[in-house]
Amino acid sequence: MAEQHAALGEEPTELKRVMGPKLLLLFIVGDILGTGVYALTGQVAAEVGGAAWAPFIVAFVIALITAFSYLELVTKYPQAAGAALYTHKAFGVHFLTFMVCFTVMCSGITSASTAARAVGSNLLVGFGVEEPNTWVVVGIALVFMALVAAVNLRGVGESVKANIVLTIVELSGLLFIILVGIFAVFGGQADLSRVMVFESPGDKNAFLAVTAATSLAFFAMVGFEDAVNMAEETREPVKIFPRIMITGIGITGVIYVLVAIVTVAIVPVGELGESDTPLTLVVQRALPDFPMGSIYPFITIFAVANSALINMLMASRLLYGMAKQKVLPSFLGKVAPGRRTPWAAILFTTGVSFGLIVLVTLQGESGVIAALGGTTSLLLLAVFTIVNIAVLKLRNNIVERKHFVAPTVLPILGALLCAFFVGPWTGRDPLQYQIAGWLLLIGVVLWFVTWSFNRPEPTQITDPNALSEREGGVN
Repeated sequence: MAEQHAALGEEPTELKRVMGPKLLLLFIVGDILGTGVYALTGQVAAEVGGAAWAPFIVAFVIALITAFSYLELVTKYPQAAGAALYTHKAFGVHFLTFMVCFTVMCSGITSASTAARAVGSNLLVGFGVEEPNTWVVVGIALVFMALVAAVNLRGVGESVKANIVLTIVELSGLLFIILVGIFAVFGGQADLSRVMVFESPGDKNAFLAVTAATSLAFFAMVGFEDAVNMAEETREPVKIFPRIMITGIGITGVIYVLVAIVTVAIVPVGELGESDTPLTLVVQRALPDFPMGSIYPFITIFAVANSALINMLMASRLLYGMAKQKVLPSFLGKVAPGRRTPWAAILFTTGVSFGLIVLVTLQGESGVIAALGGTTSLLLLAVFTIVNIAVLKLRNNIVERKHFVAPTVLPILGALLCAFFVGPWTGRDPLQYQIAGWLLLIGVVLWFVTWSFNRPEPTQITDPNALSEREGGVN
């Protein structure tokens, strides 16, 4: 019996295996859906015009290729540490493992900051403010992040039931947009000819426009990688992970493409590019006399708020885990005696998110959400590059259990594509590199400070699984 469980990836674990195929599919779909498509569709359209669906297809292909690498690794090592574990097993370089962990943590903060800005914009639109003041939006975003921190400090456990409810809300909001599009087409309110029109900004050629748009659109596709962190809570992970993850990515990819087509068919690209609430704009334009136009901003808030909470939970727990592993200052590992929550890590990550929201806003009054969302995809694409390489490196590490094996060409192609979209030749906004650089510099400084205080005792990660209960959680 023990051998049979091991063959299915059900190795001994302290966690309870509660997730079957249906719950795992809901988790994957719900984790991918969220801030990206709700907030960045207009920015993608601003880069390529009516062909906004094309970057989502490219992003879908890259995500699907990388998912095959994750599937090989999660069925080979069905444990909960995700990219940190794979990096540590493949290369054994403690500083590299640390940088992968810290990069994932930073992606969670930038993702949550993106969601906070989207909450601020949609809240004002929901109350009828057509042209909200930028700093009022910032103020609301900061208050929202403070509320997230307060909830986080009180102690929030992720539950499958809550994920089901939130997934239904997110999915319903996007399906409603698709239905609005169908209604608009038959009512003569949509111009499908715009869908095939490619328009790039004056200073970019077609190649740079598509690659820059894909860099943004990829933010909408991240989240699938979080599922590997549920391996120890999934029944028969080796058996069900491959078909469920591919199905989940396929479902979200189709929804995103349809939403992008509907959006540009109903609202002119110029208006979309200037809006932080593109899907709300679609509803208001197609159904001007229908109350849903006033309600939809609050649906959007509900959808993206969950993303912010999950990402800040992940970021604070991962920072706490690194502090407990003695690769970051021990102060960041402080826990509240009553609530048993990592208060120091929560305050630190919240402070960083505050700084990000204000700093990016100071750079200009437009494109703030795009800058934060693009930084999230930049950080995760760098991690995905390493994961794709790790698959090839770990081919020499044979395990007795049967597991999923990706065609060799896919991790090679995945590493090349992810690395390509990290580079500046994609036309990515330089501000994204500045944000990512400052965040990673903070990590290196913290590492160096810890190393200085810990000498001669080595500063290194000894147990990647102990970094956090759940490493992932980026969209």
